[in-house]
Amino acid sequence: MDRRLLTVVATSLLFALILSAIFYQMVMGVRKGGPKQSRAEMREVVVAARPLPIGASLKPADLKLASVPADQFPKGGFTRIEEVLERPVISSILADEPVREGRLALRGSGVGLAPIIPSGMRAVSVRVNDVVGVAGFVLPGMRVDVLVTGHPMGRESTVTKTILQDILVVSAGANIEPDARGKAINTPVVTVLVTPEQAETLTLATEGRIQLVLRNSSDRGVEKTPGRALTELYGAASREESGGPKPQPRRAAPPPPAPPTPVTDDVVVIRGNQKTIEQVAIRK
Repeated sequence: MDRRLLTVVATSLLFALILSAIFYQMVMGVRKGGPKQSRAEMREVVVAARPLPIGASLKPADLKLASVPADQFPKGGFTRIEEVLERPVISSILADEPVREGRLALRGSGVGLAPIIPSGMRAVSVRVNDVVGVAGFVLPGMRVDVLVTGHPMGRESTVTKTILQDILVVSAGANIEPDARGKAINTPVVTVLVTPEQAETLTLATEGRIQLVLRNSSDRGVEKTPGRALTELYGAASREESGGPKPQPRRAAPPPPAPPTPVTDDVVVIRGNQKTIEQVAIRK
C-alpha cells in the first residue's frame, strides 16, 4: 500500500479522535457544572367530577381534587372542596374543569334561576301561544321581542303592538340551559329577564295574546313601531262583512201634502146699471 495513503488515513483518524475527546469533555463539563433541575412544585385544585349545569347546588359527589403545576394554578380557583359546597352554579362547568369563583354564586343565594338574576332585574314567566321563527322553538340565552295582540279600549279593530324589545330568555319550560346537543325546546312557558317596569308591562300584556319574535343576539337595536290594526291590514270592512247589524231598507218618501183649499168671499160688482156678485179668493 502506498505510504502516502497510509499517512493520510492515520492523520484523519488522529483528528477524529482529538475532536471526539474535545466534544466529550465539553458535554461532561456542562453536565457537571450546570444547575441541578428541581422537580416542579404541584398544587391541588378543586375540579368538577361531572358536568355541572346552571342552578345546581354543589355537593361532595360533584367535586374532586386534581394536581396542577403551581405556576398554572387557575385564577379564582379553590384548594379545598369545603370552600365551594352548597354554592349555586351560575355558569356551566365541564367535567374536570377547575371550579372558579366567577362561576359560583354566594352560599344561601338560592337555587335554580334565583342566583343568576342580576341585581335590579326580575325573571318573569309568561305563557305564549307561539314563538315566531325556527318553527316555534326557543332556547335559553336567545333574545326576543314581545308582541301583544288585543282590543284596545275605544277601538273595535284588533291591534298588534311591540311592547318589549331585546329581552333575554333565561329559561324555557323547566330548563334554564340547552342540553349538550343544543336541542331546541318547544314549550308554551318562557321565562325572560326584565326590569321591574318591564315586568309590569309584560304582566299587563297577559290580558291579550302574547307572541315572541326571535332576533339575532348581536342585534341590540330598539325600533320604534306604531303597531298595526286589523283594519289597516285588510282594509275597512262593510257592516255585513264585519258581522254588524244589517242596514234597514229605506222607506219611501211620503207624498207632498195636498194644497190647501182656497178661501173665497162674495164681492158685489156694479158695472153700469148691472149688478153682479162674484167670488174672489182670499190669501191668508
